Amino acid sequence: MFKALKARIDQGHHTIAFPRKEPVLPQKFQGVPMIDDSKCTSCQLCIESCPTHSLELKKEGLFLDLSTCIFCSSCSEACESGALTFSRDYQIGANKKADLLVHEGYRNKIKKLKKEMLRVFSHSISFRVVSAGGCGACEADINVLTTIGFDLDRFGIHVAASPRHADGLLITGPVTKNMEEALKKTYDAIPSPKIVVAVGTCSVSGGIYRDFPDTLNGADAVVPVDLYIPGCPPHPITILNGLLEVLGRK
Repeated sequence: MFKALKARIDQGHHTIAFPRKEPVLPQKFQGVPMIDDSKCTSCQLCIESCPTHSLELKKEGLFLDLSTCIFCSSCSEACESGALTFSRDYQIGANKKADLLVHEGYRNKIKKLKKEMLRVFSHSISFRVVSAGGCGACEADINVLTTIGFDLDRFGIHVAASPRHADGLLITGPVTKNMEEALKKTYDAIPSPKIVVAVGTCSVSGGIYRDFPDTLNGADAVVPVDLYIPGCPPHPITILNGLLEVLGRK
């Protein structure tokens, strides 16, 4: 027993300090895109390079739709003038899909739930994770949040094994037609009030599978969504930050 206690003491504290301290992100992390219209030469090379057609040049300036962006950085690499770059800002998300349209001066658009909902989920909330045709990347980053490094439970946020024991849904994948009924039944099985979070670009809009004949272009084609967290996949810190913001804990 004493050896076990000594080993535990020697191991020290492994859980990250976020949100008390800013997170340490990987060197290649791609955060919120930054647009500087004053540097834009209207060459449209960024638009031509985008595999998901997420960019549009309007008379007001350049716009990038985060709901379809897969953060591949092809656009910033093609932009020779430096008008489009990716920041280190991990705070990515919005309550409405329309608020994921990035332009010059864009800021994070996550608002906390209404008072009635916050009162119910002020101390604890459980999510049922539904993989609706995803590749496994977003699911993996959600799983990472339950490890000792992030320790999702310390925030009172848990992953439930059954929708009847859950307060909401974390949905990944573009939502294939084969998963439509399963997702709807899972949503209906969760008692009200409940919240739904679309995790990853596929779940937000269909991602690289958008407009494929066997997909429904995201979670909101089947169930109402309260929070959209784009990314391919979104970093665990981005997911955690979105959950904390919408729950009013940050």
